[in-house]
Amino acid sequence: MTINKFNGDGYYDPTPYEALKKKYRPLVYIASPFSGDMERNTRKAQGYCRFAVSEGYLPLAPHLHYPQFLDDEDIKERELGLHFALVLLGKCEELWVFDKVSEGMAEEIAKAKRRNMPIRYFDSKCEEVLE
Repeated sequence: MTINKFNGDGYYDPTPYEALKKKYRPLVYIASPFSGDMERNTRKAQGYCRFAVSEGYLPLAPHLHYPQFLDDEDIKERELGLHFALVLLGKCEELWVFDKVSEGMAEEIAKAKRRNMPIRYFDSKCEEVLE
């Protein structure tokens, strides 16, 4: 894919490209339910990530990544995935919690609170709500 660096009049103008290239996007951890109806919850988590992008953030949703190679039904692998996720949580600037809080999400919230990390809560329609 090539980026057109010419303006509407055909003159070379890399300014908009350079401005967009350097835009800072804070890394946010996306927490949402996963177990149960995993297919539906995966689609919802993808939508929550898309919402974060549209708000100018860089989303990180480990529950979309680790089930690709770890078995969520195997308790040891599930715990390993949660451990990995909590490590990644420490790299993020904020925790965004979507929908109803599950057991795994409660652990993520507790860890974020211990780290004094900003936490924002959203309903399933991506509308921010008070805790």
